[in-house]
Amino acid sequence: MKESVKKVLVIGSGGIRIGQAAEFDYSGSQALKALREEGIKSILINPNVATIQTSYELADKVYLEPITPEFVEKVIERERPDAILLGFGGQTALNVGVKLYENGILNKYGVKVIGTPVSAIAKTESREEFKRFMKRIGIPTPPSASANSIEECLIKAEKIGYPVIVRPAYILGGLGSGVAWDEKQLREIAKQGIAHSMIKEVLIEKYLYHWKEVEYEVVRDKYDNCITVCNMENIDPMGIHTGDSIVVAPSQTLTNEEYHMLRSAAIKIVKSLGIVGECNVQFALNPKGKEYYVIEVNARLSRSSALASKATGYPLAYIAAKLALGYRLSELKNMVTLATSAFFEPALDYVVIKMPKWEFRKFGKDVSRVLTSQMKSVGEVMAIAGSIEEAIQKAVRMLGQELCDMHMGLKRCMEEIKMASDKRIFAIAEAMVRGVSVEKINEITGIDKFFLYKIKNIADAYREIKNMRISCKDIGEKLRKYKRLGFSDKQIAKLMKVSEDKIRGLRKKYKIIPAIKQIDTLAAEYPARTNYLYVTYNARKNDVKRGRKASIIVLGAGPITIGSSVEFDWCTVNCIWELRKKKIETIVVNCNPETVSTDYDTSDKLYFEELTLERVLDIVEFEKPLGVIVSVGGQVANNLAYPLAKRNVTLLGTFGSDIDCAENRHKFSRIIDKLGIKQPAWRSFSSIKDMLRFSKRIGYPVIIRPSYVLSGTSMFIARNEKELLGYVRENTDISKEHPAVISKFIEHAREVEVDGVCDGKNVFIGAVIEHIENAGVHSGDASMVIPTFSIGKEVRNKIVRYTKTIARELSIKGPFNIQYLVKNGDIYVIECNLRASRSLPFVSKVTGVNLIRLATRCMLNEPISKEVEMPEVRIVGVKMPMFSWSRFDNIDPVCGVEMKSTGEVACLGKSLEEALLKAIMATECVFGIRGNVMVRGVKKDVIKALTEAGFNVNGNTKPELIIDLTKSGELRKKFAKRNVFLISNKQFLHKFLDAIKARPLFNVRDMKEYWRENMSKELKVGKIAYGSVIDHIAPGKAFELLEKLRIRERLPNSTILVAVNVPSKKYGMKDIVKIEGKIFSEREIKAIKEVIGKATINIINNFDVIKKIRI
Repeated sequence: MKESVKKVLVIGSGGIRIGQAAEFDYSGSQALKALREEGIKSILINPNVATIQTSYELADKVYLEPITPEFVEKVIERERPDAILLGFGGQTALNVGVKLYENGILNKYGVKVIGTPVSAIAKTESREEFKRFMKRIGIPTPPSASANSIEECLIKAEKIGYPVIVRPAYILGGLGSGVAWDEKQLREIAKQGIAHSMIKEVLIEKYLYHWKEVEYEVVRDKYDNCITVCNMENIDPMGIHTGDSIVVAPSQTLTNEEYHMLRSAAIKIVKSLGIVGECNVQFALNPKGKEYYVIEVNARLSRSSALASKATGYPLAYIAAKLALGYRLSELKNMVTLATSAFFEPALDYVVIKMPKWEFRKFGKDVSRVLTSQMKSVGEVMAIAGSIEEAIQKAVRMLGQELCDMHMGLKRCMEEIKMASDKRIFAIAEAMVRGVSVEKINEITGIDKFFLYKIKNIADAYREIKNMRISCKDIGEKLRKYKRLGFSDKQIAKLMKVSEDKIRGLRKKYKIIPAIKQIDTLAAEYPARTNYLYVTYNARKNDVKRGRKASIIVLGAGPITIGSSVEFDWCTVNCIWELRKKKIETIVVNCNPETVSTDYDTSDKLYFEELTLERVLDIVEFEKPLGVIVSVGGQVANNLAYPLAKRNVTLLGTFGSDIDCAENRHKFSRIIDKLGIKQPAWRSFSSIKDMLRFSKRIGYPVIIRPSYVLSGTSMFIARNEKELLGYVRENTDISKEHPAVISKFIEHAREVEVDGVCDGKNVFIGAVIEHIENAGVHSGDASMVIPTFSIGKEVRNKIVRYTKTIARELSIKGPFNIQYLVKNGDIYVIECNLRASRSLPFVSKVTGVNLIRLATRCMLNEPISKEVEMPEVRIVGVKMPMFSWSRFDNIDPVCGVEMKSTGEVACLGKSLEEALLKAIMATECVFGIRGNVMVRGVKKDVIKALTEAGFNVNGNTKPELIIDLTKSGELRKKFAKRNVFLISNKQFLHKFLDAIKARPLFNVRDMKEYWRENMSKELKVGKIAYGSVIDHIAPGKAFELLEKLRIRERLPNSTILVAVNVPSKKYGMKDIVKIEGKIFSEREIKAIKEVIGKATINIINNFDVIKKIRI
């Protein structure tokens, strides 16, 4: 029997952080699609402004509010949903949902939990309850005991015997966990684990050294029908978090007996718990026998669920949502294959490799790169191929690297292998090139010899290629062999000391062309109809033919990294939606399994492939599209613009040469000089001597900016000659081919940026954004505010004028972002990106104008009909960075010119103070408007202001807020691993103090209500020169009309005037809508009638009514 619900609340996962990334945008989006199909109204609460799910294409109502019990209760009270889904927003949604249930809030408002019951969630999240339940059903767990204090941990560890692993309850991504080999290590790990656990409980468990780690994704309906969708094997053994492990699907080293033993155990666990929907079960398997333990169960969609879904073509989140509504598995069709029901286990005839993406370099030299049970990777890639070797090499390239190409030296290789660092797979490959045996590496790492022999195959081929000559007799056969092993043209060319184009030409000469294959999860039992595709050299024939319709290729953003997160997936998906609306066949190329752009129904064709020049050219040559869009996938896609253009690939939007002019800091600076716009004193250098001389002349501090970088990579502020020389020594790639631009760093300047769209001539400004922090903090780490709050109107207008001048000079066609400095009324331009920026979703969702859809139309050569100034924003939007400091040891949590945040949140409010405090709470740090605070390096007036606001200053050893403005940062370093809010910037501190003094009221509103606030206050009744006036609208219907007809989106450059509840003698109360510059067509008039029924439409020209239409 299906659940009789009409309105469902879906809780999102909040901002992206290590352990909880874009996979929950994917799972939440699928859940929202499933609800909409059933005609159920969906209410979403999620402050992650960059997500696809916070769009009205998916959710009926969107609340950009903090995910805390207090704010979720406010939404429940306002919306009165019938039911709530807790399994699609990661640990954040689960923890808040459990609290609402336990506090009686759900019962108070009559909200039922659909899907997996809370009782089952509690059994899986509490380590002690889980252990007891597994024992009751006869499933083995490792020797373990729960503890709630450090002393208790020490006693339990002594009984179990070292080494032990500490596992906190109710956490994500292994946060606070770790392996302790002695008492000293246990004290430190237990302290962190207890602090991070929602219920202050940890499990002390026997560490299963070098055991295999295996996962099963299981689906069950409420009628006890159950299947396993995918099993995955971690190449790294136990001890390294699965999020940091290289994972292969399906498992490769299990015997048939082992596979079915674990499968049966997984099904028994899921059935006994009463899971409804999807579940992840993790096992430890003894490599020397059939002994196994269950490690944990995630009674929700997880990172592994997203991987399994994309690897198998089984839409796990979509099916889980339908099962939560009461469907049987057998009643549901697999929407990907279209040939089977959901009660059908996928079978794979290909291999999938997931590889993590780490960003340790962003956090300084002292940060530990050792991989442990606490996850540290920021993202991941997924490679699909016909062999393990090919899949490994593809995955490595998706990370922007090459295997066997690190040049570490044998001594360092062995150190990296022993310490299990992020470089381990590269060190293994290089060690094998240098002659280290499989047996030796197996002994050190515990990695199964099967996988090590696959890496050895690559290493052996590497040596062969290095000694091969282009003129050798059997070059064709050898190239075919190396391509099947996954070597790229670029890597072969580098080893043979020839050009990449030379190898590509040679391949074609010998007809060595990759095959386009479908992700056939039916193992040929039924004909596959999926649009999931991959490219491999381990096949002869293509599974698909080129489409007959006109097509466009859109390049995605690749893995989540610091600087390239889900905001670029939002841009990619919105671009695709706009293209599909225009009946153009869309083809996406991307390699991130966490994203919505790689979902089964987002595009017409999906290539799960690497974003490299070779692979994009392969796809272009097969598909023959109208063109390629590179400007919505962030820096990864944008970097391919110039090389693709050089090879005569049609780029839609800005020309490749113009992109190069903006990305190359030397060329861009010359253009700004030519336009007569101020910029900090600069010069381009390839020699250290000239660099030092120039820096001395303009005076320190100076900022060094390399070309073609993302998130401030390798950017640096040098305050003296010693610091500059130190930077140069660490960045030896500065040369004539890769010059660096040095410019004067202007201290105490405000930073402002502009997001806009240009059609090559006309420019539409989305918003002018001001940072709370002064210049010197990377824009990705800065707190952003719309509208500007401290720069004057004259300065703002000048910035708008400069923006339009630069956009026209660069002939931009599509989205762009320009950054400025403002000091003492002077404006300096510092950077221009001719692509979608990370702030574009924020601007679009604060103003209500979807800039990426407008940009897509410009890329299709549709003009912006006329220029208008952007409407004044009357509400306030604040975007805050999300940091993952707690994941790293030896870190100073302070921001600079190189980006360190892993995600973002944004909240809206009637005032800056309301929006700012809500955004702080949305970062999910343990923070209240009043509480315990510890401060260092602040003046007495700050302490006084905090005390008056109700904070307990320096009086408690368990603070919820840390303020440390000192240079050494000892206090903030001490608390970096705790879940507290950290303030280390003076400008941010002052705005924070203003906010807590103001004591704003916290309201919750649907995003559209804030847009209406913008319009209703700003727009007034008045005469227009040319356009349409819709009069005599029933009161309250005006905004519904604008939303249903999507007038703000379709006509972003038109002036829209709205008046609501206008008194009228003849008609009583009425609404009026006036649209300047727009005459409605017959079709549009028909649509208006369908929405509002009776009304009068007046067509205006030269201020006179030339036609009156009554509907």
